[in-house]
Amino acid sequence: MNSRNKSLITFVLALSIFLFASGFTVIGHRGDPIKAPEETFQSFDTAFSEGADYVELDLHVSKDNVLVVSHDKNLERVTGTSYIVSQHNFSELSQLTQKNGEPIHSLDEVFAHYKNNPNAKFLVETKKTSKGNPQNMEALLKTCIDKYGMQKRVMFHSFSTKSLQNEAELMPDIPRIFIAGTIKRVNFEVLSYVTGVNLSSKIITPEIINTLHYMGKSVYIWDEMNESPKKWNTVINMPIDGVVTNYPATGNEYRNLKDQSKSETINQNVYYMSSKEEPIYENPYRLIKTSKSVHPLDGFHITNIVKFNGEEYVQLGENKFANAESFNPDYELSELRPYFGAKAVYRDQQPNNYLYAEPKKSSKIIDWLDPNKPEQIKAVQKTSGNTWIKLSGGWIQAKYVLIQLVDENYLGNNSQLSYHSLPVSQRFRNIDLLEYLTSWEPVANKQLHNTTLIRDLQKSIAPFEFDNENDSLNHI
Repeated sequence: MNSRNKSLITFVLALSIFLFASGFTVIGHRGDPIKAPEETFQSFDTAFSEGADYVELDLHVSKDNVLVVSHDKNLERVTGTSYIVSQHNFSELSQLTQKNGEPIHSLDEVFAHYKNNPNAKFLVETKKTSKGNPQNMEALLKTCIDKYGMQKRVMFHSFSTKSLQNEAELMPDIPRIFIAGTIKRVNFEVLSYVTGVNLSSKIITPEIINTLHYMGKSVYIWDEMNESPKKWNTVINMPIDGVVTNYPATGNEYRNLKDQSKSETINQNVYYMSSKEEPIYENPYRLIKTSKSVHPLDGFHITNIVKFNGEEYVQLGENKFANAESFNPDYELSELRPYFGAKAVYRDQQPNNYLYAEPKKSSKIIDWLDPNKPEQIKAVQKTSGNTWIKLSGGWIQAKYVLIQLVDENYLGNNSQLSYHSLPVSQRFRNIDLLEYLTSWEPVANKQLHNTTLIRDLQKSIAPFEFDNENDSLNHI
């Protein structure tokens, strides 16, 4: 099998076979802090009910060595009382309440509360000083996890590399994620004892994700992720493993959209062969248009093909998607250009004149082509080895019609010149000779108009031999 055929098969498979879904883990940041006070049972329950796989919580250590669930070391913001966690026993801290009346919780209380709910999972952030204090936090954490059998229901993440190192030694089977606001903090030393990274959405790129995936590390992102679709429309296009968000309901909604799709990675140069300008979308799931469009005969390098809601979309760049119809591999361009802008006519000489909704044999028949009424070809698609052309009423295979070449510019293409530029062996044979024969009239003392075209058609269609440059229509 030659390389061209292999490339064609690869492209066709990419259009028709989608091997995996590309969902991601949704983690409610402190639960759902928008709808309930953060890191309360109410907040956690809300996030789980909205589809979060995990809820994130933060830990500090009290004066009497209890793991306290709180983002801040000073509880004034959430309770109205200026207590520093490390300076008070938990018996004092637990008397403080948040706006919904819930007290400050210990990790022990949280695990006890959710012990019998196997779907409740937790991303635990250890809050430590730059010097790695408190030193006993990870040992306390292991004790609590072992007590409630939560080994399969927790992950760790932290800005503290020392904490992650301790967790790697004490609990090597539990995922450990390094939080970084800049890629400069992610180095080989850190990656040696973590299983993944949690990066700010401001710095994340597909290239960073692919590199970390190549190294066997999972990639999570964090951001406030407001309800505006603008941020989600770009995040959802990336191959992330999870997102830590204040809006778990929105995260779950977008994750479900992505889960409903099938995606295949492909690296292929293509050309768009349609008279219709095609909008470019931010993603295939919401179809929010960008300011850009695909124009006739535009060339692109596509990286992915996504199938969603019965449609296929090609990824043209970062956050750029278009409907896959009428995109063809670059190596098919010279073969397909003679059709683009030419005319097609049905002369009752083929088995059928059915017009289809899509360039696929299995698609719905929507109309038929009237005999002896030429129509301009508006789009061309090569699929499964067959060339399809689009007319005003739908798609038909090119082999079921006769083609009338047109010697004029059509959206940047001249079908007649494109036909001449092909080697004789590569030219299609279903030319509408009747059109040319009836339009040719001898002119006294002059060669027939466009003799070159007729000679080329003769050579393409029948094995005639020509004695000299003055051979004319009489040979047909």
